Amino acid sequence: MHKLMNTFKELDIVALTQDRQTTHFETGQRITLYKGQVGTIVMDYDGNVFEVEFSNNDGTTYAMETISANQLMLLHYDLVKAIA
Repeated sequence: MHKLMNTFKELDIVALTQDRQTTHFETGQRITLYKGQVGTIVMDYDGNVFEVEFSNNDGTTYAMETISANQLMLLHYDLVKAIA
């Protein structure tokens, strides 16, 4: 069985692996970020915790969350070689 190396870095596109309650970035209203919600890593705190920005198609940020690596999945747009 092959495993992909799941290392994250700034500007990686990631998705949530579980639902998460938060507040809207501008309005402060309670919102839910659902499993599969896509965001961009904007800061790497220690290789295990990341600041992730969630924005809509026009680039307007609706949430900024500090999220641990085990709650994120790296998205790939190109073919990725598996590591044995």
